[in-house]
Amino acid sequence: MAIRSVSAALGAMGVVASCLFSGPGRAAEPIKVGEINSYSTLPAFTLPYRNGWQMALEEINAAGGINGRPVEVISRDDNGKPGDAVTVANELLSRENVSLLMGTFFSHIGLAVSDVAKQRKVLFVAAEPLTDAMTMEQGHRYTFRLRPPTRPQVAVLVEEAAKLPAKRWATVAPNYEYGQSSVAVFKAMLSARRPDIQWVDEQWPAQGKIDAGATVQALARAQPEAIFNVTFGPDLIKLIREGNTRGLFEGKAVVSMLTGEPEYLDPLGAETVPGWIITGYPAAQIDTPEHKAFLKAYQAKYGELPKLGSIVGYSTMKSVAAILAKAGSTDTEKLVAAAAGVKVATPFGEITYRPEDHQSTLGLFVGKTAVKDGKGVMVDWTYKRGEDYLPGLAEVKARRPAD
Repeated sequence: MAIRSVSAALGAMGVVASCLFSGPGRAAEPIKVGEINSYSTLPAFTLPYRNGWQMALEEINAAGGINGRPVEVISRDDNGKPGDAVTVANELLSRENVSLLMGTFFSHIGLAVSDVAKQRKVLFVAAEPLTDAMTMEQGHRYTFRLRPPTRPQVAVLVEEAAKLPAKRWATVAPNYEYGQSSVAVFKAMLSARRPDIQWVDEQWPAQGKIDAGATVQALARAQPEAIFNVTFGPDLIKLIREGNTRGLFEGKAVVSMLTGEPEYLDPLGAETVPGWIITGYPAAQIDTPEHKAFLKAYQAKYGELPKLGSIVGYSTMKSVAAILAKAGSTDTEKLVAAAAGVKVATPFGEITYRPEDHQSTLGLFVGKTAVKDGKGVMVDWTYKRGEDYLPGLAEVKARRPAD
């Protein structure tokens, strides 16, 4: 049985990736999945993410698809804008007749697509958006989320931050939902553990438009003993470069969200500041059977180490397949029922989508930065299980609207 893969370049017209089974008779009708992400805005993460879901898609269809039906992904770029994301989501549903939606990166875009899913009554499997609101205050029956949200990301860092002797803290974060909520949760959690903490400064650069010189200068004036950083991507590179030039980080502890993800750590190279406490993904160092199998397949296909985006894309597509297989249907209500409690095999081990808040139990890594052979690396890391850091069911009930 031959397999023919079809893919087109990303752009205004989008990309279609599918596997159509040839042979005598008419091919089974494909199951269409609509996928949305910020490919042109944050390619460092979203292109490995696309590699991940495309590899998973090929595996799913090579194994016979879902009950004999191939899966076809119709992908669109949201250009990093909520309005564009809403437009393409509606187009995917109305023109392409997709059975469900998946993807998105930025929190405000994920929330916008989640609202479309609620209004159109269609399943949305959110890949990356970290805002707690997605599965809490703005949660609803049609949206499920893969990536650990802000609270677990912050909680594992607070455990380490509370051990530091520093009392004077400053924060720097992008001025949108993800940055705002990360800082709010970090301050609340750390202050609860350490009532002696003093918050001396907050900096809120616009995402993707940081004035690193002014930001570093303002942080230095506040004379903090420690800094909580939430910037990432090009903004992080500019912040570190300017901070190194001005000596901002000398003698200061830094606790930093996402910095250990290869998408953001690799570009820093020798400019990496050793000793930061970080969340991330030590791709080459994980030796579990599930991850070793994924790593081998990914390197064989793409000739490089996976990024965290690769894990997210792969696991999102596998989640969609598991939901479709469990539902045995593309009917939305059956898909929603199947998604609640579904178990999915991922490179980080088996995860479950909790019925109570539709959040997966995917975990995360926490460790420290170091420089080895002129490259930034993650060291002294441990894996934290998602279920150990998610809110309890009583809190979910209090914060999440009833479906």
